[in-house]
Amino acid sequence: MKQMVWMVDDDEEMRRALHKMFRLLGYETREFFDGRVASRALLAGEMPDMLFLDIQMQHVTGLQVLAFVRSRTEWNHLPVLMVTSESDEERVEQAIRSGADGYVFKPVTFEELQMAIPTALQRRQAAQDGRLNLER
Repeated sequence: MKQMVWMVDDDEEMRRALHKMFRLLGYETREFFDGRVASRALLAGEMPDMLFLDIQMQHVTGLQVLAFVRSRTEWNHLPVLMVTSESDEERVEQAIRSGADGYVFKPVTFEELQMAIPTALQRRQAAQDGRLNLER
């Protein structure tokens, strides 16, 4: 059974491109245009193997979804990759401090995604094992 990645991004073109890349990497995908819808799916008991969140979205941002996920112990194991079009290092650092396991910048390339996924998985495992200090 393939692992499931939830892509949460309000940019339809970006979701389509990411869908193709994740498929090439052997993942199933589910697309969400809004952080509210993804959060509701989590509350309904659905569970992906990884979340891929756009930092800046309307209504509910990726940072808000990340905070929601990290606030619940039953979801704390979930690896979260952030994507942003912003080169604002402060925003990226905020995401990492908030529990993101990695990030990529738009436009996302296949090679960047291919490298970011294992790094995010290792980082989440280290956090779960208590080997990662998220404080800076």
